[in-house]
Amino acid sequence: MISRHSNRYTALALSMACALALPLAAHAQSDTREAQLEQRVAQLEQQLNELKSMIQAQKAAPVATAPVAPAQNVAAAPAPEKPVFSSAPGVSVALHGFISASAFNQNKSFTYGNGQNALFPVPGSTGSLSGVDVRNTRFWLDFSGAKFAGNWTGGGRIEMDFFGGFNGTGAYSQQQPTPRLRQAYMDLTNAETGTTVRIGQQWDFMFPIDNSPASLAHIAFPLGFGSGYGGWRFPGVVVMQDLNHGSPGAQWRLDLGAFEGSWNGPDGAVNNVNYKTAGNAGFRPQIEARLHVQDKNWLAYFAAHYSRVDLRGVGGTAPTPIKSDIKSVGYEVGGQWKPGPWTFKGLAYTGNGLGEIFGAMSQFGDIKETGGFVQAGYSFTPNWSLYAFYAYSKPNTDDVVTWLGNGSTGLLRNRQTALSLQYTAGAYDLSAEWMHDKLDSTSNGTDRKTTSGNQVSLNALYHF
Repeated sequence: MISRHSNRYTALALSMACALALPLAAHAQSDTREAQLEQRVAQLEQQLNELKSMIQAQKAAPVATAPVAPAQNVAAAPAPEKPVFSSAPGVSVALHGFISASAFNQNKSFTYGNGQNALFPVPGSTGSLSGVDVRNTRFWLDFSGAKFAGNWTGGGRIEMDFFGGFNGTGAYSQQQPTPRLRQAYMDLTNAETGTTVRIGQQWDFMFPIDNSPASLAHIAFPLGFGSGYGGWRFPGVVVMQDLNHGSPGAQWRLDLGAFEGSWNGPDGAVNNVNYKTAGNAGFRPQIEARLHVQDKNWLAYFAAHYSRVDLRGVGGTAPTPIKSDIKSVGYEVGGQWKPGPWTFKGLAYTGNGLGEIFGAMSQFGDIKETGGFVQAGYSFTPNWSLYAFYAYSKPNTDDVVTWLGNGSTGLLRNRQTALSLQYTAGAYDLSAEWMHDKLDSTSNGTDRKTTSGNQVSLNALYHF
């Protein structure tokens, strides 16, 4: 009897012991799992710290760069990279430009001005002069990143220099050049199709924007400008279309543009003020086209120009002693080649009534003309280079005489030569330049006069 009760109590005690042991075992197992997790977290933290240390070490190490070949043409050294700031969400703005200074001496007064905008001598002028000119100094803002619609993005440029005249006519006005707006345009670009639409004031196609002669003294008014080639800045609309977009090899582009009409007069007291010139009479824009092709070390292009101007003016009442309207037509072919240390540039043009785009030495009339320029440059070292330049302009003599006093000023032929020795180091350019110009002219249609002029300059330029 006792043995039976004893076995029952023993079984009951064992059951109670198991019930108490199970929670204790579970608690011990939980403590073990937490310890393992804490240990794993500590290991991950250690690995993360090691990874951070490796990244910091890589940042501190010097970056190895591939050797850069010496520049073959140092005349057009690119401006150094500059920080970009933002003017609106997603829009980047970059400030670029250059500071220019020229100390010059010349033995004649020159047309368009003396110093950095001297191009050919004033007929019959006498007397030497000298000075220091900083008006080539220029700055511009480039905008990019604006969104338009679909695959189209936007951008633009505002560009200014200091050829807007001088601040008054007083004793100190010569040292106070006035800013001048050069370009102000917006771009709409489709990167997938290679299409760009440009709206605003910009260079027309007859100006060799990709092929301008190298010079540190004559930048805003380049060598040969107006007496070897023309072109000017006008408000307008341009469409630029890549013809083989994304293809390897030479890149072809077709440009089509319509620009504001322009002419010198008439309309008396309001001549060239408030859009009242013969070029603004009626809706008659200047129409131009350009075919451009470019590869690694060469480029070529063909440009054409057309417009028609009403010499009776906006009101249709101005006297027209010769004819009532003029058809302005021009054609130009040019190119550039850079074989090794050499650089060759040039163009040839012909046309009629090109005064509105700085042609015919700025003579306005029904005047035929031909001309062009060539320039050869050689880089002796990555720093030193020498440039030789020649430009020629020949308006038709009979046309010039016919239009004397009605837009013609009697300029018959011009020849310009220039030599420039240039030193380039980083963002700095230094040069010594000599320009010689010989101009044939007439004041009465019968007599002929030749005026020669020289300018010697020392020039410095800093790109930013």
